[in-house]
Amino acid sequence: MEGCPSGRRGATGNRMHGIKPVPRVRIPPPPFFNPNILLINSMSVNSISSDLALKVEGLKKTYKKKVQALKGISFEIKKGELFSLLGPNGAGKTTTIRILTGLTKPDDGSIFIFGQELSKDEISAKRLIGYVPQQVNLDVELTVYENLFIHGLLFGMSLKEVKERIEELLNLADLADRRLAKVKELSGGMRRRLLIIRALLHKPKILLLDEPTVGLDPHIRRKIWHLIKQIQEKGASILLTTHYMEEAEYLSDRVAFIFNGNILRVGKPKELIEELGEFAIDIYTDDRVDTQYFRDRQSAEDKMFELKRKARSITLRRTTLEDVFMRLQKAVSNSSKV
Repeated sequence: MEGCPSGRRGATGNRMHGIKPVPRVRIPPPPFFNPNILLINSMSVNSISSDLALKVEGLKKTYKKKVQALKGISFEIKKGELFSLLGPNGAGKTTTIRILTGLTKPDDGSIFIFGQELSKDEISAKRLIGYVPQQVNLDVELTVYENLFIHGLLFGMSLKEVKERIEELLNLADLADRRLAKVKELSGGMRRRLLIIRALLHKPKILLLDEPTVGLDPHIRRKIWHLIKQIQEKGASILLTTHYMEEAEYLSDRVAFIFNGNILRVGKPKELIEELGEFAIDIYTDDRVDTQYFRDRQSAEDKMFELKRKARSITLRRTTLEDVFMRLQKAVSNSSKV
């Protein structure tokens, strides 16, 4: 047989004589792999003193055809805070995430990650970031364990550290019993959980979540919410982008609304809702639905009594973050018409 001097196969009948099978995943890094490449060289993760996890100043980005994706946005995320960036499609959320992860270069502005300026030492700063993209980019032909193991090696973790960290995260995400399953065999919710814990493997200090529950049914989304809350409770700072207002309202310490490359409002969900009015009435007529907001329930009920003969239907409800979003979007739309 070509390539085998003896022309014989091994005892198993399906391997060439003299060649031992290589165990999957447990092989050490190859000789050319330098684990120090991605280790922090100018700063220790444990010695970070900044009170801010992330500081963005005057971030600008213009694409070809003079499309201004970002027009000088600024915001800050405190240590241990979950901060959500909310806005419609094309508002600038994805561009912001791409710049923070180094996938896109800004035209102007500065980014500080725990006091470390990203542009001056990208490797050191990126070591502090865990990124969960909107699209699932796991290797579907590898197992859950293999996907995590390889990611750990790429971040220069020791074999002992990788194995210990994998066990910890599999238990956190309730995936321990699926460790040997190939990714293609997992449900959408399991893949999302795996994507999140992969980003946590190297113990980042800030986690960037880009639409982490998009396309999932409500039951699975709430499981992801629980996981995100657990991660925050362990000390992580989190930047979340989402289209789901109830998700942002439930998870966020603060939110920022971005429209057409500008941040219009930043605040705590509860305070933004109270500013608009804690109670809302939806007034249904034959051709439209109008919404009015009130400070207290009694004022809302009085208005309902006043309008009950003029409207086809009226409903009373609690104001939500979606109402704040819709009010801001309407203001942006009206200003663009002027």
